[in-house]
Amino acid sequence: MTAVDARAPQAARAAGDASARNAVTWLAVRQMRRGALIVIVLVGGMSAMVATTYASTVGDAMDADALAALAENPAIRTLFGQPVALDTAGGFTVWRTGTILAVLVGAWALLTATRITRGAEDAGHWDLLLSGKIPLPTIVMRHATVTVTAALLVGGTTATALTAAGTPPDGAVLHGAGLALVGVFFTAAGTLAAQTFPNRAAASGATVALLGAGLLLRMIGDGVDALGWLRWLSPFGLTALSRPYHDNRVLPLVVLALAASAVLAAIPATAARRDARGSWLAPRTSRAPRLRLLGSIPAFALRRLLRPLAGWTAGVGAYFLLIGLLAVSMTDFLADNPQFADLAAQAGFAGLGSVEGYVAAMFALLAIPAGIFTPYTSPPSPPPKPTAGSPSSTPDPSPGSDSSPQKPPPPQPVPRHSPARPGWPPGSEREA
Repeated sequence: MTAVDARAPQAARAAGDASARNAVTWLAVRQMRRGALIVIVLVGGMSAMVATTYASTVGDAMDADALAALAENPAIRTLFGQPVALDTAGGFTVWRTGTILAVLVGAWALLTATRITRGAEDAGHWDLLLSGKIPLPTIVMRHATVTVTAALLVGGTTATALTAAGTPPDGAVLHGAGLALVGVFFTAAGTLAAQTFPNRAAASGATVALLGAGLLLRMIGDGVDALGWLRWLSPFGLTALSRPYHDNRVLPLVVLALAASAVLAAIPATAARRDARGSWLAPRTSRAPRLRLLGSIPAFALRRLLRPLAGWTAGVGAYFLLIGLLAVSMTDFLADNPQFADLAAQAGFAGLGSVEGYVAAMFALLAIPAGIFTPYTSPPSPPPKPTAGSPSSTPDPSPGSDSSPQKPPPPQPVPRHSPARPGWPPGSEREA
């Protein structure tokens, strides 16, 4: 009987801990469910649309000479990757949309990871969570696990959509696995950066720089044959090396999975060795005063934007410098292969036969980094105000009232002669 009574409180505590952990998981789901749904629909829908329309728009133009010219052009390989299996709907879909969708999934994963971890912690949303029994590493890993699950759903949806469009299942699964692993890797990188850097902007900036470096390594490796080994150092290069619908190589994705697992494994140890709202790279506690751009609110806002704006400007400028260096090669290729110019015109990119038209079409892509820069630099939202029924709200003592707070009762005066006090004999004249 005593053993049963002793086990009952332990079971109740275990059930309470499990309930608290599940509540943290559902909090993370609620924070990122809308963005995840949009990415899942967009990635899966775009892949299915390109595969479905392949026969009517591209199939007749892909003869042997056109494929050879496409594979030999360094500008094409640099921008879109090596063209393989373009004579199939699945291979053309991977070549046309693979890199773009991988960058989209990676950028969404890292920005979401830093937003729901470091952003929420700095905004004070985790103060109540951290005051309980759940340790900080558990809260961080619960949020990372939810984002990883969303990335896996993106890959699974893409594989299902491509299979439903009639492409071979093995290539569809390999391509979907590559997209999912890119999302998992940048989720892990963003979460680890959130434990390392003191604020969300720094963590997001470091991870975005990692994404840009990986994309640059993939472009150099695809464009220069002698530097093809650089693709093994990039998540985007590893997905390209898997060559879905052609060789269906699994080894590059195994390398990417091991890299993502290593970064994920480092997150709990990193989070366990810092304080709440702390980081490994703590900001300096003292420095010389810098009073520039502090005279007004707009000037202060500009001051906060200078560093991230400089970083993003450098990255976008480097990309468009590469675009400019490839402009002549691209226009010469389209002039020699008019069937590809016609395909580009059908896709909405008319005028690529001239340098001006090519640069104008590429300039339209500037909206993508500009759109990502806006949520990246936006300040975190303040913690929600307490509402009726929340732990921080105080009920009203008056019946039927929900707005006025409860007032503490006034202090009662202590009588000078208190015969009712414990240990004092009745009738004692001792002063209180």
